[in-house]
Amino acid sequence: MIDKGIPRQHYEVVDADGNQIGEVTSGTMAPSLKQGIGLAYLNKGFWKSDTEIFIRVRGRDLKAKVTTLPFYKQ
Repeated sequence: MIDKGIPRQHYEVVDADGNQIGEVTSGTMAPSLKQGIGLAYLNKGFWKSDTEIFIRVRGRDLKAKVTTLPFYKQ
């Protein structure tokens, strides 16, 4: 997550126009990163690393980005 928030299971993933492009499968707060992280199913056109996406959290679209695993490198 770029914006402050925690993605949770079944939250919608949307593009910049508000079109649904996927769904969060799991998410949590990562204390080591001090931000929310999650896994989601995404439409094929949005798989590329660094793609800007939005997670719909309680009616608000919060900015996030697609990244490769692992989330954290030592």
